[in-house]
Amino acid sequence: MMNRTTLWLWISLCLGGYASAQDHIKVQQVSVNGWANNSVNVVIFRKNSLVTYKGEQYCAFYDQDQYVVLAKRTLNSSKWTLLRSSYQGDAADAHKSISIMADGAGFLHVAWGQHNNPLNYARSLTVGSLILGPKKEMLGRKETKISYPEFHKLHNGNLIFLYRDGGSGNGDLVINLYNVKKQSWERVQDNLIDGEGKRNAYWQMVIDAKGTMHLSWVWRESPNVASNHDMCYARSEDGGESWMKSTGEPYQLPIREDNAEYACRIPQNSELINQTSMATDDSGQPYIASYWREKGTGIPQYHIIFKQDGCWKVQNLAFRNLAFTLSGSGTKRIPISRPQLLTWSQEKKTQAGLIFRDKERGNRISMAYTDDLAQQKWVVKDLTSGSVGDWEPSFDTELWKQKKRLDLFVQKVVQVDGEGKADHLPTEIQVLEWEPY
Repeated sequence: MMNRTTLWLWISLCLGGYASAQDHIKVQQVSVNGWANNSVNVVIFRKNSLVTYKGEQYCAFYDQDQYVVLAKRTLNSSKWTLLRSSYQGDAADAHKSISIMADGAGFLHVAWGQHNNPLNYARSLTVGSLILGPKKEMLGRKETKISYPEFHKLHNGNLIFLYRDGGSGNGDLVINLYNVKKQSWERVQDNLIDGEGKRNAYWQMVIDAKGTMHLSWVWRESPNVASNHDMCYARSEDGGESWMKSTGEPYQLPIREDNAEYACRIPQNSELINQTSMATDDSGQPYIASYWREKGTGIPQYHIIFKQDGCWKVQNLAFRNLAFTLSGSGTKRIPISRPQLLTWSQEKKTQAGLIFRDKERGNRISMAYTDDLAQQKWVVKDLTSGSVGDWEPSFDTELWKQKKRLDLFVQKVVQVDGEGKADHLPTEIQVLEWEPY
């Protein structure tokens, strides 16, 4: 058992149009720091790094010895209980992040250390406990070459578990369902998105207020990130059993390159990134955030893809000035982070915040904010004054759903390009809190 410690950075920041004009920041030091030799603790595809269940917030990260550490606090408390588990996760590979979720009964589910290897999964021994039971299979099928595990909670407390079966440029999307009453896993989709042995989908998913699952993805033709192309879309209203296009037209499964709905056509070699984020407004309208370089310019920009008046549209936020190119395999060191997108309603308008990190802004945590997504007017503000290195945003999705409060997992890290490992001392784990009103 580790010492009890504090793990807290609280910030309430006013951006144009917000109720309060005063900044409030509180920082307490963390006595046990996290692995910082690469970005494994802060990659964006962690689902989740933080999760709240009935007033208790959980956190997970690798320590300097690459052990999975779990932490817990009463929400708003500055005192955390930490426990180093018996599991290690090969943190030297930045793909092998830790994903957590609490199910509807209060058990904590953890997946870690996944990059084209057998499943690493365990569940807490009791409700509310940080002590994990033994590693388990879910179904024992298609569990030998897993990457990008992520949990999502359905409204009935059951869990959805998504992962890639196969390799980069050659993989399929599998979906499992955890039944809380039965305390067991079942297969929902053996192969929802079929790469046909030629490509794979890099996805992002969100579940809206009505329980509809929204999924978007880019295709990749090879391990080279430069082969990313296009943005596709699908949704499910029955927990992943059946899928349809945005028009309501049913998909004939599995989804392939030739029958997918294309929300935006983006050519290869456009600096299009994979695995970003989605959000939905109160009506269930999906919004997809990503970045790529438009033809005729050398500067990748953040974009929002959404449907309006029956047509897919794209907003180019167009505030960046630094050019860069993406190519090669492994985890890249990129001068900007992949974005997280949040939406909320105020005064009958859908407002949004895009969370990111950019070298040209000193690698601070920043937000692009709009008070009306229907208009292309964005204001960019920094939420921190210091650099967070090669950090990417991940947050407590359940707390955002419950309270519209953003709790970001924050750690300053160094990522060496192409899956390299830095020689860096462990750094503080922090939580940044922000509310839109």
